[in-house]
Amino acid sequence: MDEHKLRRAFVDALDIEDDNVVDSLEYGTVKEWDSIGHMKLISEIELNFDIMIDTDDVIAMNTFGRAKDIVKKYSDEN
Repeated sequence: MDEHKLRRAFVDALDIEDDNVVDSLEYGTVKEWDSIGHMKLISEIELNFDIMIDTDDVIAMNTFGRAKDIVKKYSDEN
């Protein structure tokens, strides 16, 4: 799993600064990461990593750190 690519997905989808993307970045802690921002983020991740994220994982992806774990799981499956 390419952490830099995941970080870029967060920056691009949420329109936030790279410095804000840390493991503890959490859903709702920046105004851009609301429900619409979350779906943009999921779409960006799926496109960049060529994966389809299950609904349970979409819901569970509430921090950057958790996103790394989830994307790694899907990357390992391919």
